[in-house]
Amino acid sequence: MTPPPVFDAAFRARLTELMVWRRDVRRFIPHKPVSPELVAGLLETAALAPSVGNSQPWRFVLVEDTARRAKVVANFERANKEALGDYSGEKAKLYAGLKLAGLKEAPVHLAVFADEGTGQGHGLGRRTMPEMLDYSAVMAVYGFWLAARAVGLGAGWVSIFEPDALTRDLDVPVDWKLVAYLCVGWPEEEQATPELERAGWEHRRHPEDFITKR
Repeated sequence: MTPPPVFDAAFRARLTELMVWRRDVRRFIPHKPVSPELVAGLLETAALAPSVGNSQPWRFVLVEDTARRAKVVANFERANKEALGDYSGEKAKLYAGLKLAGLKEAPVHLAVFADEGTGQGHGLGRRTMPEMLDYSAVMAVYGFWLAARAVGLGAGWVSIFEPDALTRDLDVPVDWKLVAYLCVGWPEEEQATPELERAGWEHRRHPEDFITKR
């Protein structure tokens, strides 16, 4: 039996540093490709994520077709225009100036779905909480994100879409639910502080603000 690794203080500090520097990237170096082999390795790491009942419901779709990407961009632009209408005054002005996607610049588009029709896992752990399949796919997204950052790549999670239209445009099975759409590439800049915080949209709160004891 192989002995478990020892994660010493130096490793733990570096892990925290990785999380600090994992940012939602929307600005990528134009025309700098990412090798398919590198992406494949990151997806293998992502698939080490925990999943309810060992169901492994994540489904990764690499969107490479130019016509499909154009539909994705058009979908985002429609949804973004509608979202702008939810704000007024200074907040609307600020929203309009935010860069909320790197769809046109990112060399890699990765859609992540949860297969809600999977029989793997035999339903264990999701009888009363079927959404655990979605949460399991999210864990894979986060694993991919951290692994990408560790090799110098940036990822941006785009959520301003009409998901049903995007799912149809990607022509995936009806049981697949969209969980995430990631833009992936080499970041134009690297910051430890979230871009939305730098832009004045929202600031992070201290972890103690989210802790309740009962």
